Amino acid sequence: MYISEEEVRAVLTYEALIPAIRQALIDYSAGMAEQPARMILRAGNAEGHRNGWFAVMPAIHGDAMGVKTVTFYPGNVELGLHTHMAVIELLSRATGEPLAVMDGRLITEMRTAAVSAVALATLMPPQARSLGILGSGVQARAHIRAFREVWPSLREMRIWSRTPENAERLAAETGARVTKGEEAAGADVVLTVTSSPTPVVEGQWMAPNALVLAVGATGDSLRELDDEAMRTSWVAAESKSCAERESGDVRFSGARVDAEIGEILSGAVAAPVGRRIVFKSVGMAIEDLTAAQLVWQARKSAKPHLE
Repeated sequence: MYISEEEVRAVLTYEALIPAIRQALIDYSAGMAEQPARMILRAGNAEGHRNGWFAVMPAIHGDAMGVKTVTFYPGNVELGLHTHMAVIELLSRATGEPLAVMDGRLITEMRTAAVSAVALATLMPPQARSLGILGSGVQARAHIRAFREVWPSLREMRIWSRTPENAERLAAETGARVTKGEEAAGADVVLTVTSSPTPVVEGQWMAPNALVLAVGATGDSLRELDDEAMRTSWVAAESKSCAERESGDVRFSGARVDAEIGEILSGAVAAPVGRRIVFKSVGMAIEDLTAAQLVWQARKSAKPHLE
């Protein structure tokens, strides 16, 4: 069975996805999932930033197995195409039977935002009032939708983008206001969702007790936060090994990953209060598998004759 993006959109909700991702992150840190390192191949289709990549991401968790193949082509922006595209295959762990193949682009978009929403709900500073967003693309929009599930009182949003017209468009859609990068980075909660190869946030701009959700610039040679931002913050991640291997923010700054978010969620590690926290997200296969299972279960409920 093939499940299209339109069908995924019809059944996958943040209301269901956020708590499922929360439990998956706890299980991952408890050693209850098999997830080898992501394998990435450069496409060699172009020079410089237009050079795309192809990645394979398998995982086993619970009663399911799955593998996502995903591509990232930055030059697709100029062609009017999505930069990220993906396909997920879901299989039964008990028998190895293929259950479904589904479009993974929207799943990748939503599970990324759901992970950040889990971190936000867990680590948000007391009395946080403002959200600063650096970036104005697909992930910025997805995160705003996900954040409103866990932060319904959110009213003040500041947006900065290297493309001012995109920032203006997003601000008009969401009731936010466009600001300079320094002001966006000075919010109580800061979200970075850019593809910048060099830092867009300096530590000196940020509040001492801010929560920084660093989501963009996934790759061991890319970064969004400068050395000061990383080295003066308490750092959490989905996975220590993934962040240390795949995050340029961690690798180039020499910052230490203090805890995994699953350890904080389970109570094994206590996050500091009154100190700036950086949560670094690079995306994991278990998150895609979790979302794919929700889609599959929803489809089975809607069409019980389908196996």
